[in-house]
Amino acid sequence: MADTNRTWRLGIDVGGTNTDAVIIDGDLQLVAATKSPTTEDVMSGIESAMHEVLTQVGSEAAANIGFAMLGTTHCTNAIVERKRLNKVAALRIGAPATTAVSCMADWPQELKDAMRVGDFLVHGGNEFDGREISPLSEDELRDVARTVREEGYESVAVTSVFSPVSDAHERRAAEVLAAELGDEFPITLSSEIGSLGFLERENASILNAALHDVAHTTADGFEAALAAEGLSDVTVYLGQNDGTLMSVDYAKRYPIFTIACGPTNSIRGASFLTHEKDAVVVDIGGTTTDVGVLAHGFPRESMIAVEIGDVRTNFRMPDLVSVGLGGGSIVRQAADGGVSVGPDSVGYKVTREARCFGGDVLTATDIVVARGQAAGVGDPALVADLDPGLVDAAYAEIKRIIEDAVDAMKTSAGDVTVILVGGGSILAPDELEGAGKVLRPENFGVANAVGSAIAQVSGQVAKVFSLSEISREDAIAASKERAREEAIDAGADPDTVEVVEVEDIPMAYLGDALCIRVKAVGNLRVAQP
Repeated sequence: MADTNRTWRLGIDVGGTNTDAVIIDGDLQLVAATKSPTTEDVMSGIESAMHEVLTQVGSEAAANIGFAMLGTTHCTNAIVERKRLNKVAALRIGAPATTAVSCMADWPQELKDAMRVGDFLVHGGNEFDGREISPLSEDELRDVARTVREEGYESVAVTSVFSPVSDAHERRAAEVLAAELGDEFPITLSSEIGSLGFLERENASILNAALHDVAHTTADGFEAALAAEGLSDVTVYLGQNDGTLMSVDYAKRYPIFTIACGPTNSIRGASFLTHEKDAVVVDIGGTTTDVGVLAHGFPRESMIAVEIGDVRTNFRMPDLVSVGLGGGSIVRQAADGGVSVGPDSVGYKVTREARCFGGDVLTATDIVVARGQAAGVGDPALVADLDPGLVDAAYAEIKRIIEDAVDAMKTSAGDVTVILVGGGSILAPDELEGAGKVLRPENFGVANAVGSAIAQVSGQVAKVFSLSEISREDAIAASKERAREEAIDAGADPDTVEVVEVEDIPMAYLGDALCIRVKAVGNLRVAQP
């Protein structure tokens, strides 16, 4: 039967080993799912997984699909591989106060070379309480714009001192640059990306600016793939790294927010599949295991600087521990009888190279197949000759790695609920030290794609206020309104947006400053017929 409101959802998530796809109907029931090897170019793997689930439901049912969601590693890969990055003009507003440490002082040289970054310094910026360090020099900005135009820079990242307190200089700089370079020229403002911590915020903004073309190519490629399958009129969203979604236009402005969206999709998917709101989620893939925390239904955010491609940043990122354990992890026995598992892996080649599939590499998957704990995986006869002592020792090492990772994410000594997801979670035992209960939900293998499909849309704000200029209550109210606006801009239905997190942190070392963080979440905006 056709769904006249077209509320079905197609969710796709790209992992390091597999690209998973699901279709969920209007009642949020899973109606199709598949796993396809992630390809080197990424997009062909997406197209293959998409085609498979659409074939499963048939063309008539596929006509019910009104939304398509993609969680992708395109931006992460571009930074890690140092490829397809834009030529960035890094503009710092802070003379004469910020000359002690140069722009990108601690960056890997090969990454700077890949981005062909040019750094510029103009007068301006603010003190911690919002007072100007010096007036913004618009003449210097116009000189920068001229150089950007003449030397072929493709994007500009603007970072002003203490812009989380006052973003006036950044916004005025954007206006001046747009007047010189055109309204369509990509300009990143650091106040929209990171928080306090000047160098880390500057780094995050430069990375965001460098990902402009990657984001456009990814979004356009996904829309083209949908059109090729007859889904040219669906509403498209990309996953962001807080477990929610953002519209295509929003993703093109803030591509850095797609980084690490895979683990957060898995965390949200784990919550949806188990109905748990607070738990530790263990997502085991073919190469790595990502462990995160589900807090009040959403991934817990990291409170420390996070390195992306060997660059320190301070934009929002999920709090994760990643370890080199997956279904393809290579098992070795040392001369002294000890056994190691990983961190190297055969990855997506596990179905060809693992012994239980006829290959000649002993992997973690072989160990669980030999123990009879992976029904339907490989051929147990091919690993029947394994030394039982080796199998037990390898399995004990697998269990230890998982338990240590779970323990690293706990904030108290008590037992926690652990949810196992990901295709590689067949490796994990049903009982873990430190876990009150261990859940392995139905459809655990595609939890990441489920998380992508069922996600909501969010908006987040982190801003510093001076309580000598505004009351705490008014500052929180203003932040809530800004977060709601961000959620709506990202694609949320205005009637469903609600504030789900409010945090205010006094910053005594900055006088009467108060840092306020607010998150608002809403349902997908449905176009009216």
